[in-house]
Parts: sequence; structure tokens; C-alpha cells
Amino acid sequence: MELLGKGRWGLAALLLLGCLAVCTLAGENNHRYKDGEAVTLWVNKVGPYNNPQETYNYYALPYCKRHPQQKDEHSWGGLGEVLQGNELINSQLDIKFKVPVPKSPICSQKLSQDDVEEFRYAVQHHYWYELFMDELPVWGFVGELKGAPGAEPDLLLYSHKQLDISYNGDRIIHVNLTSGEPVLLKEGQQVTFTFAVNWLPTSTPFGERFERYLDYNFFEHKIHWFSIFNSFMMVMFLTGLVAIILMRTLRKDYARYAKEDGDLESLERDLNEETGWKLVHGDVFRAPSQRMLLAACVGTGGQLCLLGLFVILITIMGTFYEERGTILTVFIVCYALTSLVGGYERGTILTVFIVCYALTSLVGGYVSGGLYARMEGKSWIQGMLLTAMLFPGVVFGIAFVLNTIAIAYGSLAAVPFGYIVIVLLLWAFLSFPLCIVGTIIGRNWSSTPNHPCRVKRIPSPIPVRQWYLSPLAIAMAGGLLPFGSIFIEMYFIFTSFWNYKVYYVYGFMLLVFLILLIVTICVTIVGTYFLLNAENYHWQWTSFGMAGSTALYVFAYSVHYFLFKTHMTGFFQTCFYFGYTTMFCVGLGLMCGAVGFWGASAFVHRIYRNVKCD
Repeated sequence: MELLGKGRWGLAALLLLGCLAVCTLAGENNHRYKDGEAVTLWVNKVGPYNNPQETYNYYALPYCKRHPQQKDEHSWGGLGEVLQGNELINSQLDIKFKVPVPKSPICSQKLSQDDVEEFRYAVQHHYWYELFMDELPVWGFVGELKGAPGAEPDLLLYSHKQLDISYNGDRIIHVNLTSGEPVLLKEGQQVTFTFAVNWLPTSTPFGERFERYLDYNFFEHKIHWFSIFNSFMMVMFLTGLVAIILMRTLRKDYARYAKEDGDLESLERDLNEETGWKLVHGDVFRAPSQRMLLAACVGTGGQLCLLGLFVILITIMGTFYEERGTILTVFIVCYALTSLVGGYERGTILTVFIVCYALTSLVGGYVSGGLYARMEGKSWIQGMLLTAMLFPGVVFGIAFVLNTIAIAYGSLAAVPFGYIVIVLLLWAFLSFPLCIVGTIIGRNWSSTPNHPCRVKRIPSPIPVRQWYLSPLAIAMAGGLLPFGSIFIEMYFIFTSFWNYKVYYVYGFMLLVFLILLIVTICVTIVGTYFLLNAENYHWQWTSFGMAGSTALYVFAYSVHYFLFKTHMTGFFQTCFYFGYTTMFCVGLGLMCGAVGFWGASAFVHRIYRNVKCD
């Protein structure tokens, strides 16, 4: 009891430290201002509107500065913000809380030929820029094209920024930016950049200030609800189909094995006439080829499945966080590590993803190590290394290529070397050791095979069947229904990521995520049953491929989306689009493949449990 009491006090101390950490962060950024207190306007990035990832430093365009001799002041929001290509610089504008500013000059410059060419290119390619005030983003265009139809348009540069700031008490609620006073772009043009600030009272509470960025008409359209209902009906149909297979077809087969000893002659006659899945009972639990790779894929996929669930739940919780500091105790450590204080935080979800991936490496190692041991694998160290490096290796390889391209273009999408080192250190000192520990635990606690049938020494020949019963055909067909269950949600997610919409319906995402898992398991069970009935006992890789092929259909859809739903152009944006999509599809394929393998494994063990194996 004394130890238990100490444990409770230790847990209470840990939670208190977590709360103090979060409260300290909230104290430094509590979004409260005194009358006349300085409010910083941060400039972030600029780039072509149609290419979301092709962004550059705001001063990559030849904008003049209010105090050119003053050293730039940066605001760093953490690892996730840097990886997302943000670089906030103090605009040096003199803005004070509730103090109106009439039209005032920022700076003045005479446009050189190079300045005109750079601004001209920006206007022609619809460059936009992003500013931040009190964590609230605002956007504006660099300029506009104006002219009569059919004639060559004039290129105009906006020289004035009008800021209309709404406040409630001592807090900023809304920030609106209006660009105006266009100036013709020509060499030798004297341009004076100006700004003005108006302060407007509002009754909107602080907790609702980000709702203006949410497109309710888009995300809560009837088609979104219809897709959820459609996916739910698909789950009901597939669940019923699996139940029919288990309760009708297999029950008849079991009845033959349940005959009494007095009917041995009839039983022997039935067994001689047996075909299908019962004939491969001596081979169905044979270790597959490339068992190390399969164990690593299943372990990594299981880790990604748990990771996806954690990130969605933590994000949903973040939307319920309020100023009073109420945080669910279960995730207090994650909140302290990632500074998830609710609302809109730049890079928060990416930071949560990285930290949670490192923490869930224990699960990946456990699943992989245990499965590899049950398949009688001997090279467990190599298997552990493969598990630890499989998904991070793919992501890092793609990211290295994209980062090289971003550096060549001088884009903010290029990750600084220091932050690359931080990510590598997280993997080396957190993710990798946890994977080692998980592998050791899995080999010691989950290494005993539980096969209901013995494996024959000599593999049985696999008869030639119709092409549609081949493992490849079954695997390719298996991904269609899971993809159909998430097809509509993929459109909303892609539109959110590539077309400047803030995704906020994480309840929908959680429901679709669960539906995807259920549909994947059901489809894999049905496909495995057909494969075994074709007397093909290579179900392990086939079941993984059946579920993992969902990612191939998602990638095919991404190609359609790129061609017909976006206006992206250029080598840079094309590489980033398909690079990010490939990362996502690899992770999705591993996750679905692992879930499908688990479903098929449970099904196979269940149906052979009542079979009399020699």
C-alpha cells in the first residue's frame, strides 16, 4: 500500500508538471493585450496561388523595409512550423492595441528594372502573401492584371494595406486585410508603400475566432453525410457476407468432421471427396517467403494504424480545449510535448505526428518481433533494423529529393539542416530504442506459434486455376471496396491540403477511419476464403496485398485530382505534389496491409481450429 501510495503521488506529480508546462506556455502567449500595448504583424511567405508548396520568403520579392538597417526578428513556432515551410519575420510596423493608425508610410522605393521584372512575374503568376497577427493568418495578392478584353493587360502593384482588427475586451478576434491603391509597374516608378489600422469592437467570443476560416458549406455538404451513410451500408453488407461464410458454408464443412466414431466409413468417404480449403490444412501455416519483410511491413503498418488513431483523437481533443486550461489527463504528456493548446496552431498536427510516431515505435517493434519469431525467423536483429528503418527510410529518401529541389529553387519548403538533425535525433534516441525494446518484448512474450494444424515437411502443389483466382488478381480486386468507402473523404482531404481549406471535421475522419478498418478486414476475409478454396495456401502476402492495394487506387485518384481539380504548374510543385502523395500512399498501404493481414490471420486460425488435422 505504501508503494501504491507513492506511485499515486508520483503520477500526480507528473501530471502537475505537465499542467505547469502547458500553463507556462499559455502564460507567454495568452493573447491578452493592454490598451496601447504593441501588437506585432508578422510577414510569412509569398508564392504562386496555384502552387501551395512553392513558397518563398516574403522579402524574396523586392519589397522595401521600414527599417532596412534593423536586424530581422523571427518567430519560430516549433518543429512542425519549420517543416511546413513557415518563416515569420517582424514587419516592423508600429501597431498598438486599440490605437487607430491613419494612412501612414511604410517605406518608399524607386523601382529598378530588376524590381519591375520580379514584381511583373509575381503579378502574372498570381502571387499571394501571408501575414500573421496574434496567430491569426491573413492573405493578400501582390497585384492585379487590369485591361480591356483582348488587349495586353496592365500590371499593377498594390501599395496599400488596410488592416481592420476586431477585438473583444483585451483580445484580438478577427483581422481583415484589404489591399489597394494599385501602382503601374514600370522602371523608375516611385512607389510609397502605406498601411492603415482600424480597431472595431465585436461580441464574438475568443473561442470562436477561428470559425471564420472554416467552410461549413463545403465540409458539411449533404454529399459528405451521404458518403458516410454509403460507407456504413457497405460495412453492413460486408459484415453480413462474412457472417454468411462463417455460419453457413463453414458450418456444413465442420459438420462432416463432427461425426461420431460409428460413422467412420462415411467420414472417410467424405474426406476422400474433400476439395478446397480443407485440403491445404498441412500447408496453410507454412512460413511465407520473405518473412522478414512481411513482419516488418505488418509491424510498421500496425504502428501507423495506432498512430493515425492517436493523432485523430488528439486533434479532436484539441478542438475542445478552452482558455481555462481543461485538458484530458490521458494525453497531458502529449500536450506538454507538442504545445497543443487548442485552436489554430501552426504546425501542431505535424509535430504531434512526429512525436507520436516516435512513441509508438514500441508497438511496431513488438508486432514485428513477435510475428517474425512465430514464423521461425532467425535473423531477428536484421528484422528489427528493417522495421525501424522501413517507413522512415522511405519518407527520408523522398524528403531528401524534395529538399534538394527546394534548396535549388530557394524556397521556404527547404528544411534547414539543424531541423533535419533534430528529426534524426528523435529517431535515433527515441524511436529506434523503443523499437528495440518492443522487438525484445515481442520475441519473449509473443513468439510461441499457436497454429491449430501441423505443417507438412513437403509443400503441396498448387493447382492451376482461373486467372481471377490468382493471388495477384485477388490482391488487386481487394482494394476496390476499401477505396470506395473513403473515396469522398479523400476528396475533402485533398482539397483541404492542396486548395487552402482548413480541415476541421475530425469526427468525420475518425468515423471514416474506423469504417476503412472494418471494410478492409471484411474484404480480406472474403478474399482469403476464395484463395484457400482455390487450394492456394499463400494467403499471407495475398491478404497483405489485398488490403494494401487500397493505396494504389488512392494514388490513381491523386493523379486524376492533379489533372482535373487543380491548376498546379511547374516542376517544383509537381514534384512536391506526387512526393507528398507517395509518402501518404506508402503509409496507407502499410497500415491497411497490416490490418488486412491480422483479419486474415484471425480468420484462418478460426476456420482450421475445428478441422481434424493429421
